[in-house]
Parts: sequence; C-alpha cells; structure tokens
Amino acid sequence: MTAAPTAPAEARRQRVLYVACEGESTEPDYLAYLNQRFGDGELTGEPFIIHAVWKKNGYKPEETVAAVKDKAAEDEAWALFDRDEHTRIPQAVAEAAATGVEVCFSHPSFDLWLLLHFQAFGGRQSGSSNGVKEKLRKADTAFANFDKRGDKSVKAARAKALQGKAAKAIANAQALVSGCEHGACKAAQAKRVQPKQRYEDGTAAPYAPKSPERWAARSGHAVDCRVLDRDPSTDVWRLLTSLGITKDD
Repeated sequence: MTAAPTAPAEARRQRVLYVACEGESTEPDYLAYLNQRFGDGELTGEPFIIHAVWKKNGYKPEETVAAVKDKAAEDEAWALFDRDEHTRIPQAVAEAAATGVEVCFSHPSFDLWLLLHFQAFGGRQSGSSNGVKEKLRKADTAFANFDKRGDKSVKAARAKALQGKAAKAIANAQALVSGCEHGACKAAQAKRVQPKQRYEDGTAAPYAPKSPERWAARSGHAVDCRVLDRDPSTDVWRLLTSLGITKDD
C-alpha cells in the first residue's frame, strides 16, 4: 500500500482555500468574517486563510467553478452558489465533480445559511428567498434592514450577531439534510473534506474525477437525490466543519 503523500512542515502551517462566490457582497463578507474570527487557528487548532473570488454583479453558478479553478491553482477550490432561478446548476455540479471543486449549494439562497444561525427552518421555497429574508430580518435587530436598499452586507453588527452561533447553524443545516423529502438522505453520511494531499515538494496529488451524483452526495444526500430537489438546503456547513469550526466559543 502506497503511503499518503506528505507535505513539508512549511506547507502544512496554514491551510489555503479559494472560494468563489456567486454574490458580490454577502458571501465575501461572510468569508472575511470567518478569516477574522477563526483564521488564526486559536478556536479550531488549525490556521487557515480564505481568499474570496468574486466580481461585480456576481457570477452564475457554472462561472464560480471556472473562476475558482483559475485562481486556486493547486490550493483548495470551493464554489458557493444558490438556486435562485438559475438553469445550469446541474452543469455547475458536473464541472465541479470533474475538477475537484468543492460545492456549497444553497436552496433557495445563501441567506438561508445566515438564518440558520438563529433558528431552524423548513418548507419548500421553490427558489424564492422572500420567506427566508423575512424571517432573517426578524431574527436579530442587526438584520432588520437586510436586503433593503440593496444592503446585503455581513459586516459590523451583523457579523457580531453571528458570533457564538456556528454550532447552531451547522446543526440546523444538518437537520435539513436528514429531513430531506427523498427519505434516504442523512447528514451522518456526509464526507468530511480534508486538506489536499500533497507530495514532498508541496505539489498537490492528482484528483480522480467523480460522477456528478456521487460528488453532490458527499453532503450526506442520497446519490439519487437530485440537487434541485433539495429544498430547502445549504451545504455551507461543510466548509465550516472542514475547517474545524464546529463550535464558536
């Protein structure tokens, strides 16, 4: 049996991730919050740095995959995108599976992940975020004007409002997996993302492409549970658990 490739100590000192965001405000702000709150490794035991990849007016789902592959090179690549009214989400998942880009898909939107920090949520949304945003505005005063006059930022008071609630958000998101209408989906089946294996010279080990169905099933959903049927759901919790963010002291 061939031993797993080992990276030099210098390469293991800090985990480097590139995360492409469909949105231009909410997701990059949230990733900046993760860097500031957890990046030094004091709360997780492992330092990391997330580089947000975004552009003005946002990306389409399939564009997030291409954009992050260009930026990440041999570092970890993740893509965050929403259901909304996009038509090429299966293609985005297929492209991610072919190239090893981790997927954080949210149905109906990333706003659901924010809401789960404060409360559980359920019920089909059919791509509409109106119900999610309405509850988010009521969940905490910092979010009272969220997405009013175009303000979808997650800074200052809003970022502070999320502190201490990471474990709750993860548990609520996992409950959505286990409560999926498909019936065979269980959060306990999810595959935890590990840092990229590297050879002694620091280069990344090659990636063996997976089928889109199996790649999407790594979130705990059944292989035959279609991505677009996971309503509501959000896979952002997998990014946090991958980084060791399972509680927020």
